[in-house]
Amino acid sequence: QSHYVACMAAILSQMDKDHYSTYIQVFPSRPELMDFLMETFILFKDLIGKTVYPCDWMVMNMVQNREFLRAINQFGTTLTEMFLSNSSFELQLWNNYFHLAVAFLTQDSLQLENFSPAKRNSILAKYGDMRATIGASIRDMWYSLGHRKIEFIPGMVGPILEMTLVPELELRRSTIPIFFDMMLCEHQLTGSFSQFEDEILRRLDSEVEGGRGDEQYKQLFKSILLSCCESHPELAKPGKDFVALVTGLLERLLDYRAVRNDENKTYSMSCTVNLLNFYKEIDRQAMYIRYLYKLKDLHISYENYTEGAYTLLLHARLLTWSEEPNVAPVPGPHGPHLHTQRQLKEALYNQIIEYFDQGKMWEEAIHICKELAEQYESHVFDYEMLSDILQREAKFYEKILKVLRPSPDYFAVGYYGQGFPTFLRNKVFIYRGKEYERREDFEMQLLSPFPNAEKLKSTSPPGQDITDSPGQYIQCFTVQPVEEAKVRLKGRSIPEQITNFYKANHVQRFSYSRPFKRGPKDPDNEFANMWIERTTFMTAYPLPGILRWFVVTSTDMTIISPLQNAIETMMKTNEKIMSEINRHQNDPSLPINPLSMLLNGIVDPAVMGGFAKYEKAFFQESYQQEHPEDGGNIDKLKDLIAWQIPLLAEGIRIHGQKVTEDLRPFHERMEQCFEQLRAKVESQYGVREMMFFEDRRSGRPRSIAWVPDWDRLSHAGARQSLHSTEAPLTPKPAPRTSESEDRRNERKENRASSLFTSWRQDPRQSISELPEPKDEKRRLSCNVGESSPSSDGKHRPLSQGAASAQPSSAGLSLSPTGFGGRVKSASKIPPLPRKISPTVYETFLEQSDA
Repeated sequence: QSHYVACMAAILSQMDKDHYSTYIQVFPSRPELMDFLMETFILFKDLIGKTVYPCDWMVMNMVQNREFLRAINQFGTTLTEMFLSNSSFELQLWNNYFHLAVAFLTQDSLQLENFSPAKRNSILAKYGDMRATIGASIRDMWYSLGHRKIEFIPGMVGPILEMTLVPELELRRSTIPIFFDMMLCEHQLTGSFSQFEDEILRRLDSEVEGGRGDEQYKQLFKSILLSCCESHPELAKPGKDFVALVTGLLERLLDYRAVRNDENKTYSMSCTVNLLNFYKEIDRQAMYIRYLYKLKDLHISYENYTEGAYTLLLHARLLTWSEEPNVAPVPGPHGPHLHTQRQLKEALYNQIIEYFDQGKMWEEAIHICKELAEQYESHVFDYEMLSDILQREAKFYEKILKVLRPSPDYFAVGYYGQGFPTFLRNKVFIYRGKEYERREDFEMQLLSPFPNAEKLKSTSPPGQDITDSPGQYIQCFTVQPVEEAKVRLKGRSIPEQITNFYKANHVQRFSYSRPFKRGPKDPDNEFANMWIERTTFMTAYPLPGILRWFVVTSTDMTIISPLQNAIETMMKTNEKIMSEINRHQNDPSLPINPLSMLLNGIVDPAVMGGFAKYEKAFFQESYQQEHPEDGGNIDKLKDLIAWQIPLLAEGIRIHGQKVTEDLRPFHERMEQCFEQLRAKVESQYGVREMMFFEDRRSGRPRSIAWVPDWDRLSHAGARQSLHSTEAPLTPKPAPRTSESEDRRNERKENRASSLFTSWRQDPRQSISELPEPKDEKRRLSCNVGESSPSSDGKHRPLSQGAASAQPSSAGLSLSPTGFGGRVKSASKIPPLPRKISPTVYETFLEQSDA
């Protein structure tokens, strides 16, 4: 075909203006002329798109373009002279002309910026920049349409946008005002320019994603259109809003395009979320769903199944359980086959459950299962599907208790300097690490897209010299999730596998503690002046979510005193001991080494020394005189030290059961150290005895749980124990019940268990609701082995049932630190305790016999 095209180009090169005019006049009728122009426009557009010559045949391509440009301009004159009046106007002919002219302008062979400087200069010297010439013709032809312009809106918005995105400054300046003319035309006829706005937003997305547009275009678009809007008062406000909308979209699209092809898809995911949030805000549901599925595909490709599930859930939440048809197109192979919203929502929920299962987020999968079960049971009455979903739900409950789920680490990452893209520049993000991901590996992956970035060694916020510099600086450090208080988990003895999930998930606040010294240094006791600067970060959304990271929206800094720091340290140590105890009770096959190191590090005076340092720093008379306001906190610290003893006792008991013969000397040494420590602590701070919880429903071994009551911690000098001052009533014989009813009652009683005791109490009162004791002396003297007056005036030992009805008589207490158990006076030194507390041992035997 190339030789025919060459012949045609040669013929056109011989024609001047008079030849064209004469040729047009020989057509006997307007329909024949219109057919000729139609066929010519289609032929030219087809030849431009096919590029019949090889790409390196620059001269032939430019000669063809030069002759086509002359012909197009001549035929444009014919259009304005013969097909523009009301009686002769031909919409399709004009439409074909505009599409041909735009196709000519945007063809690859005319994009001079893609050529080498030598080739570009050669073309400009011999042929000039033909884009500017055809661009001016398109602009003039558009303005000549007059009131006919509305017929080309929104059809011509896309081609005009494609033309203005060509990176030639003068072309952009001359053609961008066409957009304002379109806005003005539609606004004058309809009172708004919604059609134009919808089309330009839709086409802008595909054009920028295809590689067109840049920062210069965004700024030029903004300045030209704002200037045009200011000259028309009726468009000043809506025009300004429209310009802000388009420039905001352009900014996000350019950010997305910049990182779309990076090997590390982390930043591509961030830009995708920015876009889908933008489309959600402006209520463009089709575009919103389109980017939801792009984000989902990115997550699944990186095995981020949890985030993929949350992303799909956003689409599912838009749907209803109804037979209404789907409005927005659904990407994916299953989309076209699901015609109703109910069908699509059910399919999405099943996919979401699968992703949550793969991401070990079984609690979230259970929520979806419950919603599906409700539909199957009460709305569609599909009992077969109900059975299937309930079985899946049951497996998730089993996995929660039996499958190991390591808690992820969280990292704070700051991007400082003007060298970063706008969506990262001078912002801090909280990242959720993957299972067993080390910070070193995370940092390496983080720095890979920015090889020139410098890693900041300090964890303090950088100064203005860093944030305003043209370079790139990255800051990374580990932060701790701040668990949100769960009301439904409070005041219950709950397996650690359940509570651990909420410590690292559904969190929006994260803290980082930086120690520093204040005041005179004490080389013998670093605790005395060890202050903590704690920074709390609040993220835009809870983690995990549709991303593995979210931007920090606010920060708050507090200073923790050395005494408060000591209280927190003791609290964490006690929680760690309790966690290890429960782990070994629930799984006897666990290795003993972590428990050995934990216990020995606390009880061996050659290792620990923490108690003595706290006493030297905070329990001296001089400190209490200088800091009288710390009296309540000192009591809390003493209470925490005292409560550590029964925890250590239980840990050493378990250690003794599991220790091997070669480690027996080590264990005996640890027991000796513990007895000395116990005697010292109980003589100074009193005796604490823990109550143990045994789940008779499942046969789980006894366990302990400590859920500190921080509200109680905030009140200095909180009451040491709670009890009832009334004498226990003689229990009435219960009516005989059936065996099945006994089992049901037993299950109900077990569900009502308090935190630390397997003894029963009045179900109408919880420990935290009991009245304040009136008789302090009687409160301290109440113990399990004490007697109560009977009907004949004699004192008899309390039965187990009576003790159950009277928790106070059993010495049950709440300390200032939120513990429940027994508190004994430390007014006199008790005898040296045996290896295991008698009360704990007797309680264990009673439960074993039962």
